[in-house]
Amino acid sequence: MDAIEGIITRGVENIIPNKETLKKILASGRKLNVYLGIDPTATNIHVGHAVPLRKLQALTDLGHHVTFLIGDFTALIGDTSDKDGERPVLTSEQIEQNFQTYKKQASKILDFSKVTVVHNSEWLKKLTFTDIVKLTQHFSAGEFVGRELIKKRLQEGKKVGLHELLYPVMQGYDSYVMDTDIQLGGTDQTFNMQAGRTLQKDLRQKESCIIANGFLEGTDGRKMSKSWNNAIWLTDEPSDMFGKVMSLKDELIAQYFLLATNTPMEKIEEIKKRLKSGENPMVIKKELAFIMVSELHSKKDAEAARNSFESKFQKKAPIASDIPEFKTKETKWKLADLLMATAMVASKSEARRLIEQDAIEINGIGIKFQTADVTVKSHDIIKVGKKKFVKIHII
Repeated sequence: MDAIEGIITRGVENIIPNKETLKKILASGRKLNVYLGIDPTATNIHVGHAVPLRKLQALTDLGHHVTFLIGDFTALIGDTSDKDGERPVLTSEQIEQNFQTYKKQASKILDFSKVTVVHNSEWLKKLTFTDIVKLTQHFSAGEFVGRELIKKRLQEGKKVGLHELLYPVMQGYDSYVMDTDIQLGGTDQTFNMQAGRTLQKDLRQKESCIIANGFLEGTDGRKMSKSWNNAIWLTDEPSDMFGKVMSLKDELIAQYFLLATNTPMEKIEEIKKRLKSGENPMVIKKELAFIMVSELHSKKDAEAARNSFESKFQKKAPIASDIPEFKTKETKWKLADLLMATAMVASKSEARRLIEQDAIEINGIGIKFQTADVTVKSHDIIKVGKKKFVKIHII
């Protein structure tokens, strides 16, 4: 697969206006203006957040003019595309501090020496009220309130701030100012990115494109979330990262190779065939974990993490046939309830104490949150303390 084909297909959920138009401009030989924007409202990046960063780096490698936009002005409003309510307003100091932390993590994937970094306050704060009125004339309020989450909030009687209607307008203006050819973002950003296409078409009579990437699920198949303990963070230590990958649901292995690594597509197709043929998923997960730690840390760190995992879990765990089974129809549990149901503890107070002591592991991964929701599958092994093991069997 050539580089252009990889950009328009790998991990891509939607291309606007269409794949043929995007392929044509990528093959034109022109140096294209490409951008990805973030509102630095959080400080930690997980491997799911990093999906568009990989796409941005691929376009950088092709020699295009790539811009990484810091939404320091739009963050004053906050995007509610994927939220059930208004976002808190951050100060300029918080925004800049968040970005510095973000940049340090993103540098594991994106070469900032080849990327232009801009802040949209450079142009948005200069707009007059007259300018803003003229920009809003290109858009419909009905389209905004017709969005699923906005409609839901209105139906539930929740507040939808008038300022929220301006967010897509401002993001559209970002795209116009930078004369964008290609915008990158998640599918939840499609409405906002469409605003950029509108202004490019209306004010510059130019066709621009959108690449909307897919989302990487958490290790248990749900949305990545700190509270669910299912996210792999770029800040994770190598051994923790390796262990988290080993806890991955088997059906997500191919997806992680696709979206969380730079593994060639030909290799991923081979991996799919190996899984389909019945090869032990644990073997392939170990390969995945090694690649992810190598790319986000180093090969040396990956080797040490693999050795640590094998020493800590595989070599010390009892033979699988000797581990008692816990049969259940339920896959989602409160951790304390699961420990009680498996008879690994005598009471919830004992469960809480052991969790506080970091004495609970699932597939070699320590569970540190007392209120953690855990999703289990057949063959998962729960370890309590140094000697108690139980194997899950979903019936």
